[in-house]
Amino acid sequence: MKSCKSAAVMAITVLSVALTATACSGTSDDGSSDGPTAISNGNHPRLPTYAVAKDVTIDSPTLKRAQKAGKLVIGAKNDQPFLGFEESDGKRSGFDIEIAKMIAADLGFSPDKIEFKTVDTRDREAAISKGEVDLYVGTYTINDERKKKVGFAGPYFVAGADLLVRENDKTIGGPYSLEGKTVCSVKGSTALREIKKPDYNTRTVETSKYFECVQQLLDKKVDAVTTDDAILMGYAAQRPDKLRVVGNPFTEEPYGVGMNKDDEALRDAVTDALEAHDENGDHKRAYAATLGLSGSKYSGAPVVERY
Repeated sequence: MKSCKSAAVMAITVLSVALTATACSGTSDDGSSDGPTAISNGNHPRLPTYAVAKDVTIDSPTLKRAQKAGKLVIGAKNDQPFLGFEESDGKRSGFDIEIAKMIAADLGFSPDKIEFKTVDTRDREAAISKGEVDLYVGTYTINDERKKKVGFAGPYFVAGADLLVRENDKTIGGPYSLEGKTVCSVKGSTALREIKKPDYNTRTVETSKYFECVQQLLDKKVDAVTTDDAILMGYAAQRPDKLRVVGNPFTEEPYGVGMNKDDEALRDAVTDALEAHDENGDHKRAYAATLGLSGSKYSGAPVVERY
């Protein structure tokens, strides 16, 4: 995979996050680093490792194409601490990345046979439908509108839209206290669509990346950032002296794995993988070593649906 300086890394620079002061670099059982965004707590959980299946035979055109290419291309985010984050050397970390690795292992692909491709929120459906990615794992809310365009397996996590505000701002306690205020979110997000409803009477600013919204919040150009609470907690954990999550979710966001709408065999295989890694405890262990470090509490894996 081509290594580049990602937008996520620029976000960390822009936000002036002193990673050496606020983070630790633990190692997983296979000796790999689990990322610079993990906050040190003196007892860092280890990432699980996933047994790679052999001789996988599934009647899936997507999987057959990936097997022929010798790699599985997975779309992901690169600017979400503890969920989907990319370092300057191209290494990925976060809960979504671990979910992707679990699934890939069950499909017969080791981590070195995964090509992660950054795909932003507004471009996800197009990337899947055009075959630019085989799977998409990146805080991707399952809803009826999207199911018309892509297939889903999951959910593997349920978040809720919330608000990130400046730590000393006590005027915002939820979406109905945003009247007349300016809220930032990314183009194509469910949170943006929600906050635009007339009920809230807010002004909105749209960006391509969440870190751009966060910087505008720190610069006092906007009053709040809205997206899923799991995403916001990652940013708040990096700047606890400047930012806080309100803690009053106002939507339900079930995260799923996106894929070609017509590839039922692949959907069933991914669903099986999600269930298996919940049952064997990988889901909980991966959460503890990634998203759990942001302060997000583990409430168990949701029941996977058969779409």
